Amino acid sequence: MTCEIRPLAPLDKDQWRASWTNYLGFYETSVEDEVYETSFARMMSGERGEFRGLVAVRDGRLVGLAHYLFHRHGWRIADACYLQDLWVEPDQRGAGIARALIEAVYAAADAHGCAKIYWMTQETNAVARCLYDRIGVRTGFIEYRR
Repeated sequence: MTCEIRPLAPLDKDQWRASWTNYLGFYETSVEDEVYETSFARMMSGERGEFRGLVAVRDGRLVGLAHYLFHRHGWRIADACYLQDLWVEPDQRGAGIARALIEAVYAAADAHGCAKIYWMTQETNAVARCLYDRIGVRTGFIEYRR
């Protein structure tokens, strides 16, 4: 079975919401309806500085997603790319979908002229980290929040 990686489209909204809900559940969190609506509208706007979305589709079913953002960087002239969300449905894992989504974000960032692409994951996300260790460089930075 092949998998198509393409930009998120208006007709994807219901499947995107279900998949993003699964992603949020994996991280033991949830968002209000207003966040779903606003996030989807932002990704559909195409405006500079707004989030963008990619989806992985297999046999008409949305089986993965990636949300990313281009933003200014204080140490570089070129923008940076933050890959905020990456998800592949559990029954589709192991088929290279996550890697294909990341590579599609890499391609979008390259086309945009980004000097840096980065993302985070939980320390305990061992399966994803196996992939990330092959296609990225662990920086050693630790996240702090308010």
